[in-house]
Amino acid sequence: MPDMSASVSLAMTHLVPLAKEVDENKVTPGVLGFLVFAAMAIAVWGLMKSMNRRMAKVDFVETPEGTSGTAAPGETTPAKG
Repeated sequence: MPDMSASVSLAMTHLVPLAKEVDENKVTPGVLGFLVFAAMAIAVWGLMKSMNRRMAKVDFVETPEGTSGTAAPGETTPAKG
């Protein structure tokens, strides 16, 4: 595996002068930041809508504890013997 410290130091020598030129008071996320945020918001909205649709289909009815007889669907009865 090559030594990564040489490439990191080379990158830092080129990026540090660029960082000094940027005015910290004028840095904004810009249009790209807005588009990324909007895409994430739409994705979360779609996921929540899908989750609500799937949760509405769930029909959960709890059986009383004292009831004996047939087992509920998905439940196995212990083997006798």
